[in-house]
Amino acid sequence: MEICITLDVEMAKKKMSLKELSQKIGISITNLSLLKTGKVKAIRFSTLMAICRELDCQPGDILVYVSDNANKIDGIS
Repeated sequence: MEICITLDVEMAKKKMSLKELSQKIGISITNLSLLKTGKVKAIRFSTLMAICRELDCQPGDILVYVSDNANKIDGIS
């Protein structure tokens, strides 16, 4: 089981760069990049709220649960 982060998809929908989102929500590009690539273990609700506000989306648009079964079906280990 895994939580996948699809921040890049939502940013592309809004045609927003990492730099632009970083400036709007007040988070460093480095930290936002780590979040975007899924290299983080946690996210603060205040950060999630700011991202959702700027991208006009819901938390479920950014965080997606993928079960172990789905990984096996898709051939992902």
